[in-house]
Amino acid sequence: QVFTFNRVEIRVQPSVKVKNGAPMSIICHADISKNTDFQLKHNFTIFKDGKPVFMTVSHKEDARYRIPVARSSDTGDYECTVKAEGKFSFSTPVYVWVAGMTKPILTADKKEVLEGEVVKLRCELPEEVPPLEFVFRKTKIKTNSAPKEKRIPEQNQNFSEVEYYIEEGDDILKFDCFGKRQVRSGWESSQHSNETLVTVKEPFIKPDLTTVPSSNITEGDQIEFECSTKAAEMRDIEIILQKNRTILNSVRDKNFLKYSTVATQEDSGEYLCKVEQGVVSKTTKQNVFVSELFPKPSLSASMTKLDESKDLNLSCSINSFQRASFSIVRKSSSGDILLKNSRDLAMKVNVNDTGSYTCKAEVKGIVKESKPVRINVYAPVSKPTLSVASGSPEVVLGKPLQLICHSVMGTPPITFTFYKGDEVKKDVTNDTYAVFLYENIGLNDSGGYKCDARNNHSSGVKTSNILNVTVIVPIRDASLGSVPYGEVEVGSDTAFLCSVKEGSWPIEFKFFQKTDHEVLLHQVKKFADRAIWHKKTMKRKDTGTYYCMASNRASVDVRSHPITISVVIAAWQKGVIAAFVLTAIAGVGAVALWWFLCKKKKAKGPSMEMSGSALAPNLTSEKLTRQPSDGNYYSGSGYIEDNENHMKSTDESKGPDLESAEVDYTEVEVSTLDPHR
Repeated sequence: QVFTFNRVEIRVQPSVKVKNGAPMSIICHADISKNTDFQLKHNFTIFKDGKPVFMTVSHKEDARYRIPVARSSDTGDYECTVKAEGKFSFSTPVYVWVAGMTKPILTADKKEVLEGEVVKLRCELPEEVPPLEFVFRKTKIKTNSAPKEKRIPEQNQNFSEVEYYIEEGDDILKFDCFGKRQVRSGWESSQHSNETLVTVKEPFIKPDLTTVPSSNITEGDQIEFECSTKAAEMRDIEIILQKNRTILNSVRDKNFLKYSTVATQEDSGEYLCKVEQGVVSKTTKQNVFVSELFPKPSLSASMTKLDESKDLNLSCSINSFQRASFSIVRKSSSGDILLKNSRDLAMKVNVNDTGSYTCKAEVKGIVKESKPVRINVYAPVSKPTLSVASGSPEVVLGKPLQLICHSVMGTPPITFTFYKGDEVKKDVTNDTYAVFLYENIGLNDSGGYKCDARNNHSSGVKTSNILNVTVIVPIRDASLGSVPYGEVEVGSDTAFLCSVKEGSWPIEFKFFQKTDHEVLLHQVKKFADRAIWHKKTMKRKDTGTYYCMASNRASVDVRSHPITISVVIAAWQKGVIAAFVLTAIAGVGAVALWWFLCKKKKAKGPSMEMSGSALAPNLTSEKLTRQPSDGNYYSGSGYIEDNENHMKSTDESKGPDLESAEVDYTEVEVSTLDPHR
């Protein structure tokens, strides 16, 4: 029995597009070829969007998945697989679209509500499968306005619930909803649900705001406001009267409010009566105009800037109006200070009278105040003092110079002017002092500084004394020398000289020796550009590196280059050592020669004693005679240095050819005597 799969395919009845609610069948067909007519068992599996939805085993070559009522949730990609006797085949996917959705059902928990209450709505799509999107719509029937929509996505359920707050002005509300789902071609929407009507009732009526008198209000009149409402329930109701965001009066759990005041021109404006209960709020507005009874007074002054001890006259007046009570006051942080209950005031001023003055006018209990007038009383400035900010009248060459001009007395603002010679450098206006910075001081900038001080007092300008400063030249290029230089004999004295190329006096000189650490040896302050230090009795431990450091009031230490001093043995000490060494060598030689001759004499007998005794004196005398001229025999620097004068005299006797001659070294060997000679 041989068979093979030719093709496996999906077929949809009645078509791949089915209307929502109609029956639908998904058929999996296997086209198989056989060598003989025999029965074959087929295992069919039908998938929707990759998930198995139907499975069956049949001898037929078709498998049918019946859907009696197709819903939009049945939309998707369908495919199938067939297994038979160990062989397997599958179809290509087919997209099936169930057009349309079921009609949603809308319900409301209330049919009648009050303003400020909440109504809960539920929209359901029966027989539909999430994810879905629900759209709720609210329409005001009285105004016939466009519906307001709320969109709520639902991922896990086929219904949605929403709450609506009932607003002021809502009368009869109509609600409906519809559902949406996303398909391959876009969004698909359902029919609109049933319409649900909700009737809205007012918890209280819009407030009524009245004024007494209602018109022709003039400053000084008594004006009364009344705000009232009618409510179904008075509990938690509140009435508020406002003007320009300012609350004038309020009551709770009452249906009316009253407020009265004496009218002023400032009371003109918009008034608002607001009634609140829970989240419901209703308002009524009314404009009030108050006519002016009399204009604001004006204050005039004989002078606004004057010297202390001068006379000041203040006068208060109202245009075309004389029947008023006047008073003149001075403003203060702690409150107004009454000066006089009159329209005129004359006073002799001092600096404490500086301030703002106003006048007040009162008619029928209405008080109006003039614009303030600023009065400035000035005390004369004292003679200023000019000083250096650092406190010392010195400045380093090339550095900035900061000067302070200060006046102890004088009413601010004070204008300070800085001069160098007759040249104006800067004008500064301040309270009691001013600062001037002069950049990059040179050698010619040491004198001629002064400053002026003046204010609005009639006494004029005061000038400081002339200030001269000392320009400090910093130290430049310190150097160190010594006598003798380089090598110094033990026990001798050494003079160290530290000098600078330039720098203001006095200069402090410091001498240091540097070994494994720095040691201060000597320091001295000089009114000169150099200093000498004598070090007595140099020792071998004084060998090392020396340097000096110079500084002055510029506070900059300048260090010299180091020099090296080597302390060596003196020439006379070398001579003593050489003489001692030569003497010791000569003594050792004489003892050795005597010992040798005595030994030979004993060994030769009587016959050799005659010849030995005759030769020995000759040999000895020959050696002794040659010894002084054979100076090269004793090697060593000690001998050469100690016999320097002897060698010089010998060389002089030999003539000029010996000046370049080298020293010869000769070894002398003492041999035994031959008896046959």
